[in-house]
Amino acid sequence: MKKEKIKLFLVDDDSLFLKSLEIEFLQHADFEIETYLTGELCLKSIAHNPDVIILDYHLDGTDKKAMNGMETLDKIKALHPDIPVIMLSSQDKIEVAINCMHHRAFDYVVKSETAFTRLQKIITTIFHYKKMEKELNWYMGRM
Repeated sequence: MKKEKIKLFLVDDDSLFLKSLEIEFLQHADFEIETYLTGELCLKSIAHNPDVIILDYHLDGTDKKAMNGMETLDKIKALHPDIPVIMLSSQDKIEVAINCMHHRAFDYVVKSETAFTRLQKIITTIFHYKKMEKELNWYMGRM
């Protein structure tokens, strides 16, 4: 049985950071990755059914009129509430993290030298929970 790759959407207006994040993921695991510079482009491709979306909080570097990360998060959750979205930001403020969680982000990661390691751990946690949920559903269906 062939194991399916985890499909990641990486969304960040900083093309250099976006490319480095993509390279990190490809070097450390077998992911299928799609990258987007704007929330609008991400939403246009949401039908590609990502397993996880890593989304920049600001998203205003290339187009000042583009949706910001929170607007993008809200639209993703309105269309596909089950897709886990991890917010990523250079802001190390608890208020920003709390706001993201109120908007149903799965987690919040500060852009730093440890960001990639944290993202890996969060993705592992997401798939651990999904596996447990499938097993529970199977068990409940047998009762």
